[in-house]
Amino acid sequence: MPPAVAPESAPVRGAPPPTPSPAPAALAVFEGEATYYSDALAGRKTASGERYDPSALTAAHRTLRFGTEVRVVRLDTGRSVIVRITDRGPFGKPSRIIDLSKAAARELDMLRAGVVPVRVEVLRQHP
Repeated sequence: MPPAVAPESAPVRGAPPPTPSPAPAALAVFEGEATYYSDALAGRKTASGERYDPSALTAAHRTLRFGTEVRVVRLDTGRSVIVRITDRGPFGKPSRIIDLSKAAARELDMLRAGVVPVRVEVLRQHP
């Protein structure tokens, strides 16, 4: 009598679950508050010369180079989004460290709150 063979779709007992790919290491980390751009700014030129598109994953930072990619992590929920710096700001309160596009704010589920605590992790600096 041949041995029983488990179907291919059956999980292997004792095998560890697959491990997710590690997140890229951050070059720098900042913590503070995030806000997001008003729809009234749609189509206007940003400091980098690009036009603001509310549906793009972009952001404004006071000092990071244009084109720099950052991960923004909402501290109270753990949700995150990767955005590209295209503008300068936010200005006003020093606790506010990044201004997000509406699409990025939606990814963080912050449209209703308006201002949320975040960690900004620099992933790739633009040359």
